[in-house]
Amino acid sequence: MSREKEIFKVTLVGSAANVLLTVFKFVAGIVGHSAAMTADAVHSLSDLLTDAVVLMFVRIGAKPEDCGHDYGHGKYETLATTIIGIALAVVAIGIGWRSGTAIWKWWHGADLPAPGMLALWAALVSVVLKELVYRYTVRRGRRLQSPAMEANAWHHRSDALSSLGTLLGIGGAILLGNRWTVLDPLAGLIVSFFILHVAWKLLKQGLDELMEASLPDDVEKEILSIVTSFPDVRDPHHLRTRRIGSRYAIELHIRMDGAMPLAESHARTCEIEQALKSRFGESTHITLHVEPVK
Repeated sequence: MSREKEIFKVTLVGSAANVLLTVFKFVAGIVGHSAAMTADAVHSLSDLLTDAVVLMFVRIGAKPEDCGHDYGHGKYETLATTIIGIALAVVAIGIGWRSGTAIWKWWHGADLPAPGMLALWAALVSVVLKELVYRYTVRRGRRLQSPAMEANAWHHRSDALSSLGTLLGIGGAILLGNRWTVLDPLAGLIVSFFILHVAWKLLKQGLDELMEASLPDDVEKEILSIVTSFPDVRDPHHLRTRRIGSRYAIELHIRMDGAMPLAESHARTCEIEQALKSRFGESTHITLHVEPVK
């Protein structure tokens, strides 16, 4: 199965889970009078929207190079990661605002409705199902080296965390009585901060890639280690790296014996390129500039 088709399949599995949970949570939130569960349902709805983003942008990002995109379309995956981060941030702020408003009303003497058992069961089902979907998606995303899939996996995990907080809040509100119904929106408020933290991580990753940030130091050190493992290569310098979606781009200057025949120098650079591609993937974009040893 091709990389694009596998991403499509994994995302569809998550989408099916999101459809079921969104409907179940909205019903449970309304019937069970739970502000936290209704907010959780909105979070699941945002998961559906981000699934659509992943399906659309990964399909575009899988297109090969063309006359207008010499480096391919991999940045569309990066754009998808950024959009997911923005969606998560919006969801987190919305949940936090609604929960904070409910707490403010309770603090000033308003009575909050106690959540029902249906909301509690909905939260429990959501925690289990979304954690399973997270593990499935993140494992496949790492194997396929898809940042958009990994970002979407974290959206599933954030939904599981949201539902866990909702579960604790609803459970506390039910078990401790009407005096503690504030635990329901309090759980939503706490969870919103966890979601906002994940959103920041995804936004930082996406924006770093869009702004052509270098690869991590350990990756650059490994690149130099591979290059210098060839005995006739000296003084690697001017290393420049970046990500193009799921691919690495590496540009490097190296020095070789100026008396070396051109054919031999070319063969050596091909060997270096193949060594780098064997480690970082066949689609790695590599540019080597050879200079004579002075």
